[in-house]
Amino acid sequence: MRLFVALSVPDRIARALMLLQGGVPGARWQSREQMHLTLRFIGEVDGSDARTIDDALSGIDVAAFDLQLHGVGQFGNKQPHALWAAARKHEMLEHLARKVDSAIRKVGQPQDGHKFIPHVTLARLRHPAPDKMREWLVQHALFTSDEFTIDAFCLYSSKLTSDGSIYRVEQIYPLRGFDGEIGD
Repeated sequence: MRLFVALSVPDRIARALMLLQGGVPGARWQSREQMHLTLRFIGEVDGSDARTIDDALSGIDVAAFDLQLHGVGQFGNKQPHALWAAARKHEMLEHLARKVDSAIRKVGQPQDGHKFIPHVTLARLRHPAPDKMREWLVQHALFTSDEFTIDAFCLYSSKLTSDGSIYRVEQIYPLRGFDGEIGD
């Protein structure tokens, strides 16, 4: 089972992100179901490890908080491979990501080799037209979403297909102050 921990994106925020889609030849835009903000990639694990990870994540105690997306960017300077919307810097988001990472490492999973850059991936790129990509980045540089409440984080499984990844929520972990409904 391939796992990662992420924040789900509320429908109203996903709709705003989907309005940014288009104008970049070579981009495979993410579907609504693929939009999330990854806190920690875990990778392939067996059923026993998945249960241990679930137990560790269940013990995380963090208060709910509000978050906002602001700005866009790309991964891969010379060979761009993704476009994304950034999360505005937030102490509670970084605190939650550290707690998730610590819980996963404590149960024997290797450290994630990637630096935590909070973002929502909008498109995967394959040989994008550089001028169109730069134009898209400039056009959407000031993108700012409404604030939304982070009241839970999720353990997702990922299945790779020829049409992209299929993500499934395996478990939801409410944050302190959770009101009973995920997202808004």
